[in-house]
Amino acid sequence: MVLLQSSLRNRQWGVDGTDFISSRAPKACILQAKFEVKEYSNYIGGEWVGTSGGTMESKNPATGEPVSKAARSTPDDVKHAVEEARKAFDSGVWPSKRPAERARVLREISEVIRKDLDGLSLLLTLETGKPLADSKGELLNAANVLEYYASAARHIVGRVPRYSGTDVSLVVHEPVGVCGLIVPWNSPISLLSWKLGPALASGCTVVIKPAGYTSGITMEFMKRIGAIEGVPPGVINAVTGPGESVGSELVKSPGVDKISFTGSTETGRRIMEVASSSLKKVNLECGGKSADIVFDDANMEAALPGAVWSIFRSAGQSCNAGSRLLVQETIYDSFMKQFRESASKIRVGNGLDPATEMGPVVSESQLDRVMGYIRSGEEDGARVTLGGKRLVDGDHAKGFFVQPTVFEGVEGDMRIFQEEIFGPVLCVLPFGDEDDAISIANDTKFGLAGDVWSRNLVRIMKVSQGIRTGTLWVNRHLNPGPEVPFGGYKQSGLGRETGMEGLMEFLQTKHISLQLSESSERVRR
Repeated sequence: MVLLQSSLRNRQWGVDGTDFISSRAPKACILQAKFEVKEYSNYIGGEWVGTSGGTMESKNPATGEPVSKAARSTPDDVKHAVEEARKAFDSGVWPSKRPAERARVLREISEVIRKDLDGLSLLLTLETGKPLADSKGELLNAANVLEYYASAARHIVGRVPRYSGTDVSLVVHEPVGVCGLIVPWNSPISLLSWKLGPALASGCTVVIKPAGYTSGITMEFMKRIGAIEGVPPGVINAVTGPGESVGSELVKSPGVDKISFTGSTETGRRIMEVASSSLKKVNLECGGKSADIVFDDANMEAALPGAVWSIFRSAGQSCNAGSRLLVQETIYDSFMKQFRESASKIRVGNGLDPATEMGPVVSESQLDRVMGYIRSGEEDGARVTLGGKRLVDGDHAKGFFVQPTVFEGVEGDMRIFQEEIFGPVLCVLPFGDEDDAISIANDTKFGLAGDVWSRNLVRIMKVSQGIRTGTLWVNRHLNPGPEVPFGGYKQSGLGRETGMEGLMEFLQTKHISLQLSESSERVRR
């Protein structure tokens, strides 16, 4: 059963207009093709700026080969970027632009993605390992998000809550200011768009800090943005480098008014601690351990592939992955037999191979992390009923490939049940009724997302209202568009991204009280 494969168009893949290879080419030609290793500087104040800190290299997790080199920036580089963003904001060159002008820029950024979809997809796959079809899907999602916020830029409105003669109160929304956007490696362009779209729409200026593994695709995207007319220097800046130096400097900078971060809960906590010294606004989208709940009345033709997709998409490297599968006792044995059969047929390989359904994990350190959790689960007494091994033969030899892995016989206090693994590892538990499912689903410090599969509306509403999570998908997995908010309960984060709620995170609310009578004016004089 083919569960994850998306058909690829017969088009050319290239970067900067260079056609590398056709999707009709033989598999061997695709996998043996050589690609230029590009080097990127920082983008600060509308210019490409070097650093004294040297460079760092990203590698293809499917082959271990270098993909790109980016600046290993210093704290001084971050300070320079913040100064330029501060100057652009304080001068009013961006926040004072008419909403229609900001909307035009956002539409043009969206369009540059669509125009070079193939070239950007190739680089995204080379750095992350994800299948090309998934890379194209991510980029199209980013384009849709930016288009959405282009429209939203023209709908930032206030209100007049009180009016009595010459006594008027106005409530207006103003941009927060300079925003540090710290973006993860698992969906680097899509998640950047979740931050960049509302920031620019609201009138903020930004300093982008991409993840080290995906600096190349982020800076290649910045090259496209830098060529757009109408973006004043300093409005959009990007600085690459390690989180310990670049990210920390951005968070503690007094010139930054807000941090928008996506990443681990541990890093999110540290960001809150550092940001508290200046009380800057913080938006955190952190970890998850989402429950995927299958009831005995579910449509199994949808629930089965949905459950497989929710954990093994992107090799499980997704904050909203359905990493805990809860199956009702009455169908547990039959459902799991079909699940293991389907998951065992997932084609694991190089993302450049059109047949690949699941790529590698992003790095050797991530591989070690995932394999460590698998060992932990076995030591704690859980049973590996599928996978559990690193793939090392043939085309897998030089990459960081892990078999789709299923644990059964899991107990609620096991590390594999409680901690975010961020890999293709699933924990499965049976449950009795709705109350049991809610109790198990809530037994976690996280509360980001979840899935419910059922035909019973009363059951659906009871479970949906009982689970403490920011997003719950019913009879589906993932959202179709950017119009709805995303974010978590508990230790899954603070605030919301996408939707109008995501836009409000980049706005301050101000009350203006007006007394317009002439007598009051004489008193003030």
